[in-house]
Amino acid sequence: MSDLTNASEAASLAVRFDVAGETEKAAECYRTAARLLDRIMDRLPPEKQIELRYKVREYLERANLLLEKTDRTQQAEVERAVQQCFFLMEQALDADNAEQTDSALNLYMQAVEFAVNIKTDDTDVKTNLKNLAKKALDRAEQIKGLKKLNSLSISKPKNPPKIQREQSVHLKVSGKNAIYTEEEKEVLRTTSNINNNCFLPFMDIDLSERFQYAIPFEDRASELKLSAKQAQEFDCWIRPHEICTNPMLIVGDRIDCFSIKQTIVSDCSFVASLAVSALYEKRFNKSIITSIIYPKNKNKVPVYNPFGKYMVKLHLNGVRRKVIIDDRLPYSRQRRLLCSYSSNRNEFWVSLLEKAYMKVMGGYDFPGSNSNIDLHALTGWIPERSAIRNSDEDFNADALYETIRTRLERGDVLVTVATGPLSDAQAQRTGLVPTHAYAVLDVQLVNGVKLLKLKNPWSHLRWRGNYSELDAAHWTARLRAALRYDPDSAAQYDNGVFWIDYASILNFFDVFYLNWNPALFQFTYCIHQKWDAGNGPAKDAYNIGDNPQFSLQVHGKGVVWLLLTRHITNIDDFRDNKEYIALLVYKNEGKHVYYPYDPEPYIDGVRINSPHYLCKIIVGEGSTDLYTLVVAQFEKTKTIYYTLRAYGTCPFALSKHEPYPYVKTFGRS
Repeated sequence: MSDLTNASEAASLAVRFDVAGETEKAAECYRTAARLLDRIMDRLPPEKQIELRYKVREYLERANLLLEKTDRTQQAEVERAVQQCFFLMEQALDADNAEQTDSALNLYMQAVEFAVNIKTDDTDVKTNLKNLAKKALDRAEQIKGLKKLNSLSISKPKNPPKIQREQSVHLKVSGKNAIYTEEEKEVLRTTSNINNNCFLPFMDIDLSERFQYAIPFEDRASELKLSAKQAQEFDCWIRPHEICTNPMLIVGDRIDCFSIKQTIVSDCSFVASLAVSALYEKRFNKSIITSIIYPKNKNKVPVYNPFGKYMVKLHLNGVRRKVIIDDRLPYSRQRRLLCSYSSNRNEFWVSLLEKAYMKVMGGYDFPGSNSNIDLHALTGWIPERSAIRNSDEDFNADALYETIRTRLERGDVLVTVATGPLSDAQAQRTGLVPTHAYAVLDVQLVNGVKLLKLKNPWSHLRWRGNYSELDAAHWTARLRAALRYDPDSAAQYDNGVFWIDYASILNFFDVFYLNWNPALFQFTYCIHQKWDAGNGPAKDAYNIGDNPQFSLQVHGKGVVWLLLTRHITNIDDFRDNKEYIALLVYKNEGKHVYYPYDPEPYIDGVRINSPHYLCKIIVGEGSTDLYTLVVAQFEKTKTIYYTLRAYGTCPFALSKHEPYPYVKTFGRS
């Protein structure tokens, strides 16, 4: 009965290979075991034959299943290789059109190599790959010929890459010095190291970043630290092509704010920021966050990269910076993403933008932020915090509402609103989440009723009060028609979107976060500086002579906004920010100021523990055009790095004060 023994050994081997995931070996062993058992079938009693027939059928079914799985895997690998090949060709054509000949030549040759190495029995695929390889090779040979001709002529050396002060194509640098000083470069270099990663300023040379590799790209900081909730459910890191068959970065012509879903990462303000930015792109047909994702196609639209590498351009610590990530995402044992995602299953821009931001912030165990910080990082739009203070005499609720309504409609501002602390009873009764950010999608004034349309980043759990879908009293037929809203239909599905009256906002919410479009201005200038901990007293309540000071001269009448940004390089500093900063403005012909109230400040800033502080100056007819700006801090505990950026509707000059320009040394020579 040696065949029976051999069959038993083959079956044991098959099981071992099966468990190890070696499907082809396992299938061959299962077939061998079935064949050996079938050979001895006639020699056995009938009752034993029935048992063996069952075993033979079981082994053959398992072998066929494994072979089918192998075929599907091989087919998927071929499809992915073809996708990579065509991606290389598209990138080569784009580089070619941009006259980046070295990059184009390299990409064409990579495309040829990929095409000839793909093994497939599909005739159509073979033909397409052959045509692609021929086209790529022909163009590569043409480029080589052109390069030989060009080498015969004397070419001018290329200018080294420079970091420019300008941050927007819409704004002109106001002033002569468009290149950073060595002191400023050192500040930017020092604050490039954020949470144990280096994020260098973004330069034109970065547009030639390489996105193609022989194997899928894996970032050095690929596996970001998980939050406690993520860790409980975590199974593995997974790439988009392992989740769906046709992964895309963006589905359709425009990103959709309603498809964005927050999960268990505590970044509601970031997800709300994505929502208002996505709505802006769709409403005004202008790219403000899709424009920061690379690689792109020839139409400057970000595209899915089958090689798994992406570059994101974020505004961090005073300038736009380069953030490199791969596409490995956290996945749960329940087969779902443990990060924010799009409800379109094969769309991944939400997850990848979040990963880039979480990499900067030190991991998915993010302590939370606010939308001023998040939207400025994503778009560079100017952050302004407007607290809801009903008991404050200076708080003008009607003016704030009208500003938000009119400017949001024009596309001048992006808006989110956040709740403060709420009791459990309040949260249960209202449907609102305590200390939570909501995206402001629309603001309408209808028949004297002030309404706002909000979106909960969770994409569920809505307001339960006045003008909610549950409110039968306030939704008149006239109001429904004016807003094209049917509360009965809305009640059928909770997508986290709801209408709420402004009076309820004032009652239950804490603060509006406004981010203003820099295109409202024509001119800009910035200065990056360091304030040493040992320079001047720890508290500047009585003496500000050693505080950093600047002169601002405005040419003509108009508006100048000043944004003071403190650079943050460690998540612990972000989590427990104890640095309270402000900007004081004096009308004193640009002279150095030594005492905080001599002269009285024109604008006396309130120290806040936010990385951003905004100050606004309106210059009219006959107004002073020369100001002194003083950086102030509640209690200086360590050296801080900061950026002072000005935006103006008219030209201006911003320069650093040198408090002691004349120095005399005493002592022996």
